[in-house]
Amino acid sequence: MSLNAKSTIEAGKAILGIEFGSTRIKAILIDQDNKPIAQGSHEWENQLVDGLWTYSIEAIWNGVQNCYADLRANVKKQYDTDIEILAAIGISAMMHGYMAFNDKQEILVPFRTWRNTNTAQAAAELSELFVYNIPLRWSISHLYQAILNREEHVGNIDFLTTLAGYIHWQITGNKVLGIGDASGMLPIDPETKDYNADMVAKFNELVAPKGYGWKLLDILPKVLLAGENAGFLTEEGAKRLDISGHLKPGIPVCPPEGDAGTGMVATNAVKVHTGNVSAGTSSFSMIVLEKDLSKPYEMIDMVTTPDGSPVAMVHCNNCTSDLNAWVGLFREYQELLGIPVDMNEIYGKLYNNALNGNADCGGLIAYNYFSGEPVTGLSEGRPLFVRSANDKFNLANFMRSHLYASVGVLKIGNDILFKEEKVKVDRITGHGGLFKTKGVGQRILAAAINSPISVMETAGEGGAWGIALLGSYLVNNNENMTLADYLDNSVFGGDAGIEVFPLPEDVEGFNTYIENYRTCLAIEEAAVKYKK
Repeated sequence: MSLNAKSTIEAGKAILGIEFGSTRIKAILIDQDNKPIAQGSHEWENQLVDGLWTYSIEAIWNGVQNCYADLRANVKKQYDTDIEILAAIGISAMMHGYMAFNDKQEILVPFRTWRNTNTAQAAAELSELFVYNIPLRWSISHLYQAILNREEHVGNIDFLTTLAGYIHWQITGNKVLGIGDASGMLPIDPETKDYNADMVAKFNELVAPKGYGWKLLDILPKVLLAGENAGFLTEEGAKRLDISGHLKPGIPVCPPEGDAGTGMVATNAVKVHTGNVSAGTSSFSMIVLEKDLSKPYEMIDMVTTPDGSPVAMVHCNNCTSDLNAWVGLFREYQELLGIPVDMNEIYGKLYNNALNGNADCGGLIAYNYFSGEPVTGLSEGRPLFVRSANDKFNLANFMRSHLYASVGVLKIGNDILFKEEKVKVDRITGHGGLFKTKGVGQRILAAAINSPISVMETAGEGGAWGIALLGSYLVNNNENMTLADYLDNSVFGGDAGIEVFPLPEDVEGFNTYIENYRTCLAIEEAAVKYKK
């Protein structure tokens, strides 16, 4: 038992970060050195209700209360003490989506999450109106689609926010949002660090004939930067988090953020010319830019860091699911032979053997599309492996082709940034399941985007740690450092992790692979059309 951790908790100097992920709510407690000292979690799943993905209000509060209770129990078990006062609290959650409330704080329709793709007409019309790529999952797309659908509730909207914004509002009384999460509601002007005024005016003009009793800024949360005052935990808020009644009100709460922003913080990737890649079930890359791109691209979303720098985001629906399914097939074969199974060993052997394959995978191609992939224009997907008789079909090339496929779509999006927009990047940090086998996922990703890739031991701590660090930045930044400097100096201490540089032959091989991949997309389209 750490006496330092116990005394930190008892002195009220620990900081709490809570993140609502798609399948898990996680709480993390950090000390004054920004190191995790206790954790709690709660598993949950979204529900498909009337054709839309949602989580009920009851599930949200039941989830966070169970998560906090799990954290309390772990603190009691590890340190034989209880949490009563904290230095700060931070709330993070999956971005985008649609939570609309009336003036009685009642939700008007079930929470519509980022997974919903029923907003195609709205997103297309707004992208044209704003001359800016507006993704399907953004809050403004959901709002305008509800207007196009003539949904009755729209006229009664008093407040529109994200999941993180909702929790923060309920525990502090403040209708605010961190700039990173806000950038997934409506585009942000990099100069004013606020919603884009021209787009606000265009939207108000567009919907004026409907005669609603609100203008857009009336119903959106106020935008805040990292480190700004976002309010304090109320007495009611304390009871809603901790049903045991031990947690005291009055604790500062940092601006609520989205999972993309907390991922940037957790990987020390908020400085211009840095970026991070998250690669698990889905994947996305975030590259911090000096300025906006020269024009909008349908496959690149523009968001911001928690301190307001522009970020180019390439989001891919598919990453390791198909790869994992093939590894599962090899596990079955091993079981059939009566050989004891160690999944870490299977992954390690197969991944490392892939590096013995041809740099272009010997002509083999894999499409990992469990679901549709907007970047390549497919609304549905079919996992597919393609080869011709003359290709070099062996285990190393087979595995390499599936590793390439896991980041292939990510490469297509990032090629625009690096080749067409000439974006410069000094360091990209990788995190997620693809990088669990040391060195392999790193080398594949380095080849894909022709950039050095770092992996840090702390990257696995995730967004709950990231939002706890933003809480730390709020209350412990005594020297008024920028967020990037605070992370460099007070959190990471110059640790850039283990860096892998791209090998020229890998880069050339991946470029050949991706040319074949693009050419053969018609085969994937045919599979979607004919294989039901």
